[in-house]
Amino acid sequence: MKEAGLLGLGATVIGSLPACGTKEAETAQVPSAREWTSDPEWLKVKYGEWSGPGVPVGPGPMDQVLLKDYAPRSSVIAPQTFIPKAKFPVIDIHLHHYPAQEKGKRPKEALEEWIKTMDEVGIEKSVILTVATGSQFDMMVDFYLNSYPDRFQLFCGIEKKDIDKLDYPERAVKELERCYSLGARGVGEVTDKGYGITGDPRLAPNERMHFDDVRLDTFWRKCAELNIPVNLHLADHPSSWQPPDVYQERTPIFQQFNQFGSDGVPYDELLDYLPKLLTKHPDTTFIACHLANLGNDLARLGQTLDAYPNLFLDISARDYEIGRQPRAASKFLAQYSDRVMFGTDMGMDKGMYQGWWRLLESADEHMPGRSWWRYYGLELPDEVLRKLYRENALKILNWT
Repeated sequence: MKEAGLLGLGATVIGSLPACGTKEAETAQVPSAREWTSDPEWLKVKYGEWSGPGVPVGPGPMDQVLLKDYAPRSSVIAPQTFIPKAKFPVIDIHLHHYPAQEKGKRPKEALEEWIKTMDEVGIEKSVILTVATGSQFDMMVDFYLNSYPDRFQLFCGIEKKDIDKLDYPERAVKELERCYSLGARGVGEVTDKGYGITGDPRLAPNERMHFDDVRLDTFWRKCAELNIPVNLHLADHPSSWQPPDVYQERTPIFQQFNQFGSDGVPYDELLDYLPKLLTKHPDTTFIACHLANLGNDLARLGQTLDAYPNLFLDISARDYEIGRQPRAASKFLAQYSDRVMFGTDMGMDKGMYQGWWRLLESADEHMPGRSWWRYYGLELPDEVLRKLYRENALKILNWT
């Protein structure tokens, strides 16, 4: 259904952010207040070859508008496509235990409402990345698989206790086998944003356990033996390692993820762990979620896929990457149509799902999104949508 109208909220400004995170980040060198409009580098970053706004710059009432509050109404009048239900049945491979997070509702009540939403928007199955082991995973089995076994699949977590003990590899594998016997058909989301998979900044750098650590070799081999994929969250958006200053790409809402000045592994070094892991364990299937946090560099991401056939991707929570480069993203998803799967990682809201359908299926332009830049519809062909939405998940995940 098409209708013309004004397109929501967005922004394209750059401003100064407060530092966040560790003490180092709090004391990071952030440029002090100055007249940036005469700075050559600032002009180049902000305006490109235009070299300036093309109009006189002067003071005014908008000088008092805070960056975090800036939400301009677009004057662009363009078609808006409302897609209530996905064109084809969908398997969402990246979700978490959202019903427990719903305020004012019992988890079971929230789960039942989620099932109704899934039916309305076209979600056939949802894969819950529980990140859980032990009794917590057992509760997830009871909550999802005993209630709606045909609508959910569960991934378990990985044991994180006492990783410095000699018996750690054996314990991790034993717990994996136990979770598998209860219904786990994958592992994840296993995350390393610079402090290892335990995420503990108190550990010394040489004590942290990254993906290619020898302590995990037996675990990854067991995943291959059980024929279950591993969902990896490696690094984060590259802007997270950039100073929270006038050149920071993302809005202040994302500053909670900023690691500038921390003692964790930096972005470029983190990315090197992935090829090391894929080389060591070619028989294990790995799903790098969030486009491997390389959605900003699709050429490099494609080269990685070319080199490692055991690597797959999900697009979860990277709507803002594919939406701002629709031509390149469309070509990428077509070229690697057998290697990329659909995921959301953004809750249970009906509008969220429908926003994805509009982004992937329509040719709409200048759409509002979660970042301050606008999105543009990819209008993916049917054969790509079918693989992205469902067929790749049926092929890659263990459903037995």
